Amino acid sequence: MRSKGTDDMTANSTKRKATRGLLAAALLGLAACSTSGTAEPTEPTIAADATAIIDASARAMGATTSVRFELRREGAPVFIDEFDRLTLNSAIGEFTVPRSARALLEVGVEGGLTTELGAIALDDEVWLSNPITGNFETLPAGYDIDPSLFFDPENGWQPLMENLSDATLVGTEDRDGNSRYHITATAPAEQVEVITARLVRNQEVDIDFWIQPVTGEVREAQFSADFGGAEVRWTLLLSDYGAEFDIQPPEEIAS
Repeated sequence: MRSKGTDDMTANSTKRKATRGLLAAALLGLAACSTSGTAEPTEPTIAADATAIIDASARAMGATTSVRFELRREGAPVFIDEFDRLTLNSAIGEFTVPRSARALLEVGVEGGLTTELGAIALDDEVWLSNPITGNFETLPAGYDIDPSLFFDPENGWQPLMENLSDATLVGTEDRDGNSRYHITATAPAEQVEVITARLVRNQEVDIDFWIQPVTGEVREAQFSADFGGAEVRWTLLLSDYGAEFDIQPPEEIAS
């Protein structure tokens, strides 16, 4: 026979799983509203020259009004709280200018558990969901995770592309059935910090970009960085440029 304590633990675990499922469904209907299957333009393509591609990409990224992003981490843990208890595994979200975003974060919790947290940012307000109740609360002190910082067209991506060095065109490659220009380049530390929402600091990095050959939009980026003397590998996927995302304050806050 199970003890009451065991029953309570089981009930709490079931509640947390249900809460996470509801949170994911309420925060991001990614599969339902994605337009990534829309046919892409195939011509006229940007000249197959590294400088021309980077210049076109800088203009395109600076003019972005909205985008869906997916950031994945592998390798050493990267903490998002001052107590070094929560590590970011991934962030899937949506951004609209000037500074509105929502994201579903998969985080590792001290002890090896994983959970999902919702994050919403509107202008200077940031809310994070409680891992137990799922209710949104003003971002607690000691946490450094603002989803609106994962994509900043004007102050992040455009200057990043404009200040790349040693850009090289590797070639044209197929990425999930789509043609992409593959560019390698070195990115300055200041812009790297901006486009990673301060997760990577004080270091320039070598980045592999896969760029849409007609629009110049960055669709994928991969790079490695140092965190506490260990290697962290990052993959960033960008899609649904220009889509309409209705980002609102959490219901419990708005009401």
